[in-house]
Amino acid sequence: MSSNSVCKWRELFRVRRLEGLSDEPRPGAPRKATDDVVVELITRTLEGPPPHATQWTTRSMADVAGLSKDTISRLWRTFGLQSHRVDTFKLSADPQFVEKVRDIVGLYLCPPDHAIVLSMDEKSQVQALDRTRPLLPMRPGIPAQQTHDYIRHGTTSLFAALDVATGKVIGQCHRRHRHQEFLKFLQRLAAQLPPTGDVHIIMDNYGTHKRRRSGGGLYATGATTCISLRPVRAGSIKSNASSRRLRHNAIGAGPSRTWPRWKRPSRHI
Repeated sequence: MSSNSVCKWRELFRVRRLEGLSDEPRPGAPRKATDDVVVELITRTLEGPPPHATQWTTRSMADVAGLSKDTISRLWRTFGLQSHRVDTFKLSADPQFVEKVRDIVGLYLCPPDHAIVLSMDEKSQVQALDRTRPLLPMRPGIPAQQTHDYIRHGTTSLFAALDVATGKVIGQCHRRHRHQEFLKFLQRLAAQLPPTGDVHIIMDNYGTHKRRRSGGGLYATGATTCISLRPVRAGSIKSNASSRRLRHNAIGAGPSRTWPRWKRPSRHI
């Protein structure tokens, strides 16, 4: 604020006291979108679409409210209203959904002491593409260029495990995406893990992970393994072994068993 403005308002206050601080009538046409009109506009927008239409438009709302479409658009942007957008949500019918979510989130936020938490996932059908001509390098004012056509060298499947604590990624590519390749990846994963300690593996509900033989893939290490299958879709969770905790000793312990919650040696939220 400039010194002239300060002197002006001080003089108005000295002469007219508090009345001098009120805003004087401004030139131009009076305001059409009063506070009551804005409240009515926002209320009508939130109540739902008009009859025989799927959504409000600026022109249809302008005809009803008696304002211009530019005013409607400005008010909608001010209040963050987008009548043309609709998001989706899904509720889970699993009564144990909250407990399962707490188990998975607990491993990420509060991992057990002296244990390794791995988040595992796969990416299948990865196309191995190559361009028909060598790439042209970037030059001043010209970006790097490549040909529009390409050559396919088949597809591959990527298996990867992320160490939540260190951020280290252990990956391996296979030609196919079956439980045999999944077991091979678990064997390679076991070769890079410490010989002792607890290992928690978090993975999704893919059918390859839920095979009976997949639980014994970490036979090469003496670590105690806890496998947690996280739900991919909230509505597709079933009450069977799709998200229960499987705990087994990887050295010839036989079939996996389910541990009760109060007997689990790991710490969760």
